[in-house]
Amino acid sequence: MSLKYSNTTADFLNWDEMTNLVRRLAKDGEHNFSLLIAIGSFWGLRISDILSLRWKQILNTDEFTIQEKKTGKNRTIRINTQLKRHISECYKNINPISINSPILVSQKGTVFSIQRINQKLKEIKTDYKVQIKNFSCHSLRKTFGRQVYNQNSDNAEMALVKLMELFNHSSVSITKRYLGLRQDELMETYDCLSF
Repeated sequence: MSLKYSNTTADFLNWDEMTNLVRRLAKDGEHNFSLLIAIGSFWGLRISDILSLRWKQILNTDEFTIQEKKTGKNRTIRINTQLKRHISECYKNINPISINSPILVSQKGTVFSIQRINQKLKEIKTDYKVQIKNFSCHSLRKTFGRQVYNQNSDNAEMALVKLMELFNHSSVSITKRYLGLRQDELMETYDCLSF
């Protein structure tokens, strides 16, 4: 947990490391966090929206619509075929009380708090030797954004416009800063000099 008024920034996971982590967590029986990291990285939702999801919304369906808590806007999410399989496997292993249950319920039977999730992600970072500096709930949203950008490098500006829309940012420059692209571009300035 960060100190009040401190300036911490979540970092993104490398996509291959994220998918590897999801598999390792599932293999180790950590299905709640395997699911959280997978859907957070595949959908780019804020943690408040992930915590509001119910199994009936995401299980055995191709897409669903959610009203984002922060913006009040509706967002339709399409579920990737591989992710659909993972959701189904997690459902079987988690074995919730009902299909109407929230997807992320602790052993106590309550929805995880954001503080507990962040604490657990820091434990996962250490236990699984995850190569990321600041790992928190928000890292998953940034992982999504960075992967979309990286996969569309041939048309980077269009990728940024799409991400700006999905993230509900007011400008592309905000999206670039959010993804850390602006800082990367500035650091490349030093690399272009020669001696």
